[in-house]
Amino acid sequence: MNYTGKRIEMLELCSIASGSSGNCICVGSGEEHVLIDAGISGKRIENGLNSIDLTSRDMKGILITHEHNDHIAGLGVMARRYGLPIYGTAGTIEAIRHTSCVGTIDETLFHEIRPEETFAIGDLSITPLSISHDAADPVAYRVENKERSLAVVTDLGTYDESLVGKLKGLDALLLEANHDLHMLETGIYPYQLKHRIMGDKGHLSNESSGQLLGELLHDGFGTVLLGHLSKENNYEELAYEAVRLEVTMGDNPYKAEDFPMYVARRDTASPVIRMN
Repeated sequence: MNYTGKRIEMLELCSIASGSSGNCICVGSGEEHVLIDAGISGKRIENGLNSIDLTSRDMKGILITHEHNDHIAGLGVMARRYGLPIYGTAGTIEAIRHTSCVGTIDETLFHEIRPEETFAIGDLSITPLSISHDAADPVAYRVENKERSLAVVTDLGTYDESLVGKLKGLDALLLEANHDLHMLETGIYPYQLKHRIMGDKGHLSNESSGQLLGELLHDGFGTVLLGHLSKENNYEELAYEAVRLEVTMGDNPYKAEDFPMYVARRDTASPVIRMN
């Protein structure tokens, strides 16, 4: 509360882990917190939450973007240990049911959501947004309360004006910057895997990430956190500089120094980004 007695609306975003080897993001308000994906071990999730003064029992649910292992590896443990509700599209939930490494999950924990249809968890208003990726029914998530909005957008090979429109007006964004094209093209991956990553249902390159970010900037934009970096085909300094350059040189009125930018790490929690 501030001195007038008026409640201050707040959103916060923290990457517990983000990278091609595992992803888990915590978003929340002063009242509620949820995880977006659980692609690392339950122990790592708990340790990451503890580092920002939260616990797994503080979570009101887990929002799943899609069923690939780097997004659900710890889901079964988290569901069984804490009884956390699981939110996902029909295709994603069905795919999880057929993923043996997840183990048995109580069917009552699954909550089906539909792309582009907003639902609420406490004071959080959450909209799943369809994205282009080689999964059953993948989504990004836009999370809002009365005053602020953020989005977590990873695992998409391309984007269109429809998605850009649904991501306008954000205060903070976790955005994929998966790979450097030259590193990927000249690296050790087999041709088919390279083709998949660079395809329309693969992952955003540093350059594409910067181009998308350039379309989303506005005068009130807050902070961007670059995430889901490939361990083999990218590194933090390269992603940071490439995205900054793309924004600064792009067809938009903004420069990279106009807003804070950070890179989420695969093995440690990021600073908490708070939007008051």
